[in-house]
Amino acid sequence: MQRLAGVRPPGGGPLLLGVRHHGPGSARAVRAALEAARPRVVLIEGPPEADALIPLAADEDMRPPVALLAHAVDEPGRSSFWPLAEFSPEWVAIRWALAHGVPARFIDLPATHSLVWGREEAAAAEPNGRTSRPQGATEGLAPGEGPASAEASADEAVRVDPLAALAEAAGYDDAERWWEDVVEHRGAGGDVFAPFAVLEEAMGALREVFGTGGRDRDPVREAYMRLQLRAAQKEFGDDGVAVVCGAWHVPALWEKRTVAADRALLKGLPKVKADMTWVPWTHRRLARASGYGAGIDSPGWYGHLFSAPDRPVERWLTKVAGLLREEDRIVSSAHVIEAVRLAETLAAMRGRPLPGLTETTDAVRAVMCDGSDVPLSLVHDRLVVGDVLGEVPESAPAVPLQRDLARLQRRLRLKPEALERELELDLRKENDAERSRLLHRLRLLGVEWGEPTTSRGSTGTFRETWRLRWEPELSVRVAEAGVWGTTVLSATTAKAEADAVTARSLADITGLAEHCLLAELPDALPVVMRVLADRAALDADVGHLAQALPALVRSLRYGDVRATDTRALAEVAAGLAERVFVGLPPACAALDAEAAQEMRRHVDAVHGAVGLLGDVVTGERTERGGDIRARWHAVLRVLSGRDTVPGIIRGRAVRLLLDDGELAQDEAARLMGLVLSPGTAPADAAAWIEGFVGGGSGGGMLLVHDERLLGLVDAWLTGVPGDAFTDVLPLLRRTFSAYEPGVRRTLGELVRRGPGQRGSAAAGGTGIPGFAADLDHDRADAVLPVVRLLLGLDGDRENADRENADRENADRENGVRENSDDNDLVGVAR
Repeated sequence: MQRLAGVRPPGGGPLLLGVRHHGPGSARAVRAALEAARPRVVLIEGPPEADALIPLAADEDMRPPVALLAHAVDEPGRSSFWPLAEFSPEWVAIRWALAHGVPARFIDLPATHSLVWGREEAAAAEPNGRTSRPQGATEGLAPGEGPASAEASADEAVRVDPLAALAEAAGYDDAERWWEDVVEHRGAGGDVFAPFAVLEEAMGALREVFGTGGRDRDPVREAYMRLQLRAAQKEFGDDGVAVVCGAWHVPALWEKRTVAADRALLKGLPKVKADMTWVPWTHRRLARASGYGAGIDSPGWYGHLFSAPDRPVERWLTKVAGLLREEDRIVSSAHVIEAVRLAETLAAMRGRPLPGLTETTDAVRAVMCDGSDVPLSLVHDRLVVGDVLGEVPESAPAVPLQRDLARLQRRLRLKPEALERELELDLRKENDAERSRLLHRLRLLGVEWGEPTTSRGSTGTFRETWRLRWEPELSVRVAEAGVWGTTVLSATTAKAEADAVTARSLADITGLAEHCLLAELPDALPVVMRVLADRAALDADVGHLAQALPALVRSLRYGDVRATDTRALAEVAAGLAERVFVGLPPACAALDAEAAQEMRRHVDAVHGAVGLLGDVVTGERTERGGDIRARWHAVLRVLSGRDTVPGIIRGRAVRLLLDDGELAQDEAARLMGLVLSPGTAPADAAAWIEGFVGGGSGGGMLLVHDERLLGLVDAWLTGVPGDAFTDVLPLLRRTFSAYEPGVRRTLGELVRRGPGQRGSAAAGGTGIPGFAADLDHDRADAVLPVVRLLLGLDGDRENADRENADRENADRENGVRENSDDNDLVGVAR
């Protein structure tokens, strides 16, 4: 084979076009070279199993960025990607070949071998053996780093970056700037083959110095490429073959190696059965920062350079202005003109042929963003990187589960999008309810397309809010989940049943039961409930039972909205609650500080669960629900009075009884007084205080409004001996640091005034701004119309004013304010 020098001589051998993957300059040069050479076959770096998928690139529904996905048939999670953007030289070569009726073939090492490499690397790097990054990922690329290459993470530290080496030799400290100046800003015209000849010469010099550059598996790949190149030369002739590959590999393809030597390198390679398909990709996944680096920091910018017919700087800054206007920033045409002038001036001062991304970014910051990086970050996210999501035709190969998911997405009008967005669902509407079921089922399958988030404006069970964002690797998760079934429903049902059997803890099973209700899996729920009942009967650990109860009780709320029969769930929940009630007091005895903290959290969780459980036991209102609450209150009384129970749990039990109205404030003050008496160890007393008023549960406001309790805490704290104070300080600090700043400030003011002042305040006013001994009716009445409007009560402002006047007259006559609905409103307003 004979090398090219500047132009291709007739009969001079194959045309080797060394490129930078995802480089728009390389893509334009490849298109021009192919037009000039008119080869009879185009060979492209990539897995040969994808040859049958090449015709799909001509489908009108195929829109890059896309990626070739290879996965092991028996282990779909073991996979690799080969991303292609509109400005990728490989994509341009494929499209040119299809447009001109020329065969196109991939010539890199087959994925059946490279997938085994990926597994070996992952096994060395991760205990679970899952591939940590797609084999198609390329790190910082260099012109020749192929999309199918993947090296072990241990090798990456010693790998040579050809692009950086060439930039450094040229006197650049930034490899991207050097590439822009030399390739991307190169004007059209001249010898179309010259860039490839120059790049080949540079790569040859680098390989003479660095050898494989730390890419130990490149010799095997390059041996396979040489074999495929020889076969194409025999079929189409020496001058009928064009090769598009990473520039790093070109010198190796020119090497004179025997066929036997190349075959020897390939002999005995391990393999697995692999499937290939096209999947959508995103610009964000082409960026290095995403973790799937492909050699470019700014895919949106490179896409613009490739597609802009002329005046790329002016068109880019016009795009930026449009984006900022959409965000309500004032950007005029004058801003665009001034930004263009500034970018050109900066390029001239820096000795660059044309303004690059650095110059345009500096111009945007100075002219359009007033020097602020806040709007500039939006420009970087939306334009420089971008959220473009590719599309593949329905005729592309896919597992049955993927086809069923695509059908559901179309029917429910849930289009996968790369841009993160929020989706509000009203579960009373059938379409929204089906969307919710689909998203919950996908989460059970490990396809994290949507993430539940807090609903705005409603905490009811009829509304859900989801944060949606489709990532390319979710296609792998769908393929992996295909082993469970051919439809989303059947796959989710099978996986839920399997997860129930293999669940490690009782809390995992109750959580799974909740997910089954949310995903509406009627066939899986009975299996989960049987496993739950069996595990609950055998598990004697109160902590495990307490962890499991909240999720189970939460599930009961979904019966009304989702029309789900939860009677079996209610029976199990009631039985679980009874076992917790029996086992909790002995389980709380003789615990150390860490175990007491954990048990305190269990007590809180059970208390909340009992409140939700209410009197729903068999799916209808019965008396037994009230008995459950009464029994729980009895358990709390036992906990509050046992000396063997840690102070933090005793204090918490007293507080929960007080909040539920089962304990009078006088009795709570008496119990606190006993605990804070001199006979109690300071550490135990501090723990009791933490349980009673700590945990961010409104304990601060309780002390603000009940000065007897505050006085007890104050008196105890001032009487703690100096040697014990250091021991209790961390507990007290943890307790009071959880209060809101305003609450801490008010407590400090109350303590500063002293016991006498607090006592006099109780008789005639607190003496603190915003607090008084009695309710200020005039101030409260002033907000009644607004409160009525917020609560949706009948009557307009005039009726409200008339009612206020009537009440004032009644107060003056009777001296007592009547007990009415508006009195409740006064309390809410205050």
